[in-house]
Formats: sequence, C-alpha cells, structure tokens
Amino acid sequence: MSASPHPFRIRDFRAFWFARLVTTIAQNSMVVVIGWQVYDIARRTMPPREAALQLGLVGVFQFVPLLALTLIVGWTADRVDRRWIARAAVLLEAGCAAALGWLAWHDTTSLPALFAVAALLGVARAFASPALSALAPNLVPAAVLPNAIALSSIAWQTGAILGPAAGGYLYAHSHWLPYAASGGLFALAFVALLTIRPVPRTSLDGKANPWAQMVDGLRYVRHNRLVLGAISLDLFAVLLGGATAMLPIFARDVLAVGPAGLGHLRAAPAVGAALVALWFAFRPLRNNVGIKMLGAVAVFGAATIAFGLSRWLPLSLGCLALLGAADMFSVYVRQSLIQIYTPDAMRGRVGAVSTLFISGSNELGEAESGFLAALVGPVAAVVAGGVGAIAVTLLWARWFPEISRAKTFAPPQTLEDIPVQENAK
Repeated sequence: MSASPHPFRIRDFRAFWFARLVTTIAQNSMVVVIGWQVYDIARRTMPPREAALQLGLVGVFQFVPLLALTLIVGWTADRVDRRWIARAAVLLEAGCAAALGWLAWHDTTSLPALFAVAALLGVARAFASPALSALAPNLVPAAVLPNAIALSSIAWQTGAILGPAAGGYLYAHSHWLPYAASGGLFALAFVALLTIRPVPRTSLDGKANPWAQMVDGLRYVRHNRLVLGAISLDLFAVLLGGATAMLPIFARDVLAVGPAGLGHLRAAPAVGAALVALWFAFRPLRNNVGIKMLGAVAVFGAATIAFGLSRWLPLSLGCLALLGAADMFSVYVRQSLIQIYTPDAMRGRVGAVSTLFISGSNELGEAESGFLAALVGPVAAVVAGGVGAIAVTLLWARWFPEISRAKTFAPPQTLEDIPVQENAK
C-alpha cells in the first residue's frame, strides 16, 4: 500500500490553507485595532475600570450571534456546499472591513459602530468556522488528517502573528489603513476559496425533520464523552484564563508600550503556538495524547499567572509565547480527536457546537476578563484566571477519564465504535 500524500501535495488543500492564512491575518489585524479603538475611545471619558468594561462588551457582541445561530449554521454546513458558506462569510468580513475603513477615513468611528461590526463579525465566524472545519477532512486522506490539522493551525497561528503586528503598525501610521489592508486580504481569500473543486461528502436525509437534525449535533456531543470532555475543557480553561482580552489595558496602563507594543503582545502567543504547530506538522504526536493535552492546559494556566505578575516587557512576551504554545498543543489534540471521531455527515453540526464552545471561551472569556477587571483590576483578574484554568484541568481529569484513556489518534474501526445515540447517526 502506497503512503498517503503530504497535505501540501493536494491542490485543493493548498488553496484552503492559503485562504485560511490570509483570512486570519485580516481578522487578527482588525481585532487588535477594534480592541484598541474601543478602549482608547472609552478612556477619553471613563476611568480605566469602566473602560475595561466596554472592552469586555466587544466579546459579548461577537458571541451573541454565534449562540443564537449555532444549530442553524451546523445544519447548514451539513446541507449546503461548505465551500460557498465559507465564501459568503469572507465577503461579509470584507464588508465589515470596508465599513470600519470608511468610518476611520472620515474620523467618525464610535463605540456603537464598533460594537455593531463586532456583532457582524460574530455572524461571519458563526457560519465560517463549522463549514471550514468540516471541509478540511474532505480534502485530505484520513491518514494524514492530523498533519493537515497541524498545517491548518500553522496558517492560523502565522496569521495571528502577522495580523496583530500589522494592525498595530498600520494603525499607528493611519487609522483607516489596517481596514483597507484587511479588505484586500479577504478578497484574496475569496478568490482562493473559489478555486477549491467540489468534494464528495455524505448528505443528510432531505425528508427528515430539519430541527431534529440540528439537535442531533448537540445530542452527539453530549453522548460522546471524549468529544464533550475535550471541547468543554477548552471552554472553561480559556474562559477563565483569557489574558489576551486584557492586552490593551496592559499595553496602555501596566506596561506602557502603546499600540505598537500591543501588536507585539498580541503576536507573542501566536509565535509560541506556530512553533508547536510546525513541530507537529512534521512530527505528529503519537502516544498518550489525552494526558499530554491535560498537561498542556495546566501549563497554559501557569503561564497566564506569570504574565499577570510580570512588569517587564520581555518576560511578559515570553509568558505569552509559552501560553500560546500550550494552547496550541491542546488545540492540536482536541481538533484531531474531534475530526477523527465524528462521521462526515455530522461534522458540520458537531463543528458548530465546537465553535460555540471555542467562541464561548474566547469572546465570553474576553467579557469575563473585562468585567472582572472592572471589579478587581486587570492584574488580579488575569492571575485569578490562570489559577482557575489549573483548577479546571484537575477537575476535568477526574470527571472525564475518557480524556486520559485517549492514547493515540487511531480512528475508530467502524461507526459502531463511536458512542452516539441512534438519532445522531
């Protein structure tokens, strides 16, 4: 039997990878500028703690559309061509970039406008994330799926490195320039997605009740304890340990490094994550994957505590890089297990549930950090979050022993090996 080809030797995966790279650069460039603008505008009329509350609202406005649309977008990703869902989402993000660029050009950017665009970006992410996560396994053989996930993570993390730095530097030069650059990158991503050819996939029963099919995704996750434990671990650990939401505050009021320094702080976690993803792309993890994922989440919590206590920029950057590396380790294991243990016909709906959990950890984590910082201050909020992430790791190791029992990424031999209710097949 011949070995499976490397993912980069597959034409459609290369287009997928490029689209993911440039989209992530554009998204992260916009996110860092939106965060800075929200906090900067709020600080003109508010003390730091009240301004931190406004920063937390950005996460709320991004999360609410995702929460409302989770069942719909998952079902859509299993019924509609996943390529066109991703293309439409990219066009919506391009429109958001154009709107913010126009406002910045006319110097009329306001908090309500930034919150409205954050909500639209939440809608775009709600549709794009499950569609793209379900599309990737259709483009490569199952044997190289963990490699493809690692390479996809490299694209995301590279974009997370370049995007914040580019956003901070471009914004320091001109307030509208980062949005114009993001719009151009979204256009490139749209063109790349257009080149992906149709892929074979399992289709849903068109006569079945759509609502029942939507709920099947939730039911599947509930009864597959390995999947449930993996995605809920990420939810609560990052929800509590989300230091990145506080970076505008640390950049302005704690470390005093300004918008350019904020770009460095935002890029640091992605540097660590990209190095880990690059390692896994060529040296996939093979043994004791569950235990190692739990250990990575504990390291994530410890690095968060150290960042909160640091007052020296190089040390802060090192802590953030370690935090990002640990998070990437966890993401790599979690995504590999979810994709391998989910049938193709369920991947859109399970991906939507996973996206809800991930967004809950990110956007709600931003809100939780902002609200907690408003009560106790940013430093105490970050340190408490790191302690909480470690506590969650210990609890999940006890409550979900299925995680510790996951030794390898070997796929189940048959669908009967996947614990799922009858209605979720």
